[in-house]
Amino acid sequence: MTNDPSRKQNGLMLVESLMAVAIFSFGILALISMQAAAIKQAGDAKLRADASYLTGQIISQMWVDRSNLVNYAHNTDGSDCVFTGGTTTSTNLSNWLGNATKKGTLIGTLPNATSQILVETGTNKVTVTVCWRGPQETTTHNFTSTALISG
Repeated sequence: MTNDPSRKQNGLMLVESLMAVAIFSFGILALISMQAAAIKQAGDAKLRADASYLTGQIISQMWVDRSNLVNYAHNTDGSDCVFTGGTTTSTNLSNWLGNATKKGTLIGTLPNATSQILVETGTNKVTVTVCWRGPQETTTHNFTSTALISG
């Protein structure tokens, strides 16, 4: 038996290669999971932007029709995005709510959306809340916008 040092290192390069591949694979998996999280956050941001646009849309309509603010009250008997209440007498609100159920409209882009509009008659303070729950989500998201509409 010879005591050859190169013979003792046979297979060491294979082990080093396998370790390098394993480290590289973990890095790729980390990048993929970060990409998935970024895509989810971008989707959530789009839904929040849509909700913001919607609340601004109805509040601007209420500014135009400020003499009839009380007619805009909608789903006033609920809380925590479980709204109940009567129908509205405002044509503008009916149109806004009607668009909420149509696919292809901006309001229709919020999944499982509901809305609430509270009007304080003495101060003309308006609070609009839009709630939505995405598919396969258990939590409900909401966006609330408040405005003081002077008459």
